[in-house]
Amino acid sequence: MRIELRQVTKGKNGSALPETSLQLQTGAATFARAETEQRPTVLGLIASGRMRPDSGTVLIDGQVDASRIRREIALVDAPIVSEPAGNVAVSQVVAEELMFAGLKSHPIAVARTLDEMGLRDRSSTDMADLAPTDRIRMLTELAARRPEVRGIVLVSPDRHGGDPEAWWRIARELAARDLAVLVIAGVAAHTAISSTREIEPLADVPSDSATLFNLEGLA
Repeated sequence: MRIELRQVTKGKNGSALPETSLQLQTGAATFARAETEQRPTVLGLIASGRMRPDSGTVLIDGQVDASRIRREIALVDAPIVSEPAGNVAVSQVVAEELMFAGLKSHPIAVARTLDEMGLRDRSSTDMADLAPTDRIRMLTELAARRPEVRGIVLVSPDRHGGDPEAWWRIARELAARDLAVLVIAGVAAHTAISSTREIEPLADVPSDSATLFNLEGLA
């Protein structure tokens, strides 16, 4: 599977998202550098088929098919849009994600899932207090369990702090399992990662000023 964004923009004169081209494909992790408060989320919404660009084209395997993109690409931890509430317990998030994936979500299934991810002792922890690497691994692993998901768009993992190299390693591990992975994060995170390891395909989003959009209800 290959998803291509060809010269997509959002907002007047590209104020929310300047002209951007990138691709994500099965078996690869792509890093997109994007700054400003909402630009990473806008890019994530467009790349996952959940927002229509004002110009440009989004293709999946050479075809325009936003509904297929929405089915097959999970938008993970996007601020406002798909991030879990900070005061919700880890176990509750796991239960909801299992249910969303059509899997058993009773307490035993939740406990088993937490064991698989090494997070049983964090079951009652609020999401706001979960370590950044644990949070990102948990949310991406749960998204990958959805039956039709073949790719993941992870938005602004750098906003949680921690070591960027750790969540980039998670992205590469997911790609090694034949998922298409797009990580959208800032320049500082990219610099930290590139100082220790080669970055795979890279896309840049211009960093001029951005218009704020109402992103509620777009997940």
